Amino acid sequence: MSTAQGARARARIEVTAAIKDEARRQLAAEGAAKLSLRAVARELGMVSSALYRYFPSRDDLLTALIIDAYDSLGESAEQAHEAVAEAAPLERWVAVCEAVRRWSLDHPHEYALIYGSPVPGYTAPQTTVPPAARVGLLLIGIVRDAHHGPGGLAELPAVPGELHAEADRIATDLAPDLPSQAAAALVVAWAQLFGLVGFELFGQFNRVVEEREPFFRYAVRGLGRGVGLR
Repeated sequence: MSTAQGARARARIEVTAAIKDEARRQLAAEGAAKLSLRAVARELGMVSSALYRYFPSRDDLLTALIIDAYDSLGESAEQAHEAVAEAAPLERWVAVCEAVRRWSLDHPHEYALIYGSPVPGYTAPQTTVPPAARVGLLLIGIVRDAHHGPGGLAELPAVPGELHAEADRIATDLAPDLPSQAAAALVVAWAQLFGLVGFELFGQFNRVVEEREPFFRYAVRGLGRGVGLR
């Protein structure tokens, strides 16, 4: 790459970062539904046509922000897991869940973008799926290690008859090597994990739970036991 090409590439990276930063500021101030390319361009002193060379539409900018948010959350969870990689599965589970909570409290507007209300008129493309799966795959891996490790998983309640086919489908899609009741329990725990985070972040625990951090730790240990971690 020539010196000129390298300079252009660096300039593009810097402008792209500035556009995303301003878009995140607007998310915090106005919410995702009101995100506007024209407003972003105006705040950056750019003409709209110049900004369109970086993000052809509002949806392209939203997608980039969503992928960045999922990747940031996933990286935080993976780093927390790496720090306790030799611990028992339940402790690894708790560490990942606590990392999810910390990231969410530190990035409330990005959390709202990926786990809050859908943005009217926006449909997330397939490119958001791998980043969105990072935390889930980490939790599945912890349960898988426990299942194949000494002692295996604790016995889980049987899935009701009307859910046998659904539990089998979930297991086939998410973790074919896990028992179907463990795969179904993982989906329940996933929903409850983000329910706990959302309740805290959006004020639903006000005047209900005061000791938020120990309460969260207590709750996610229960979720870990609910998926069979001993």
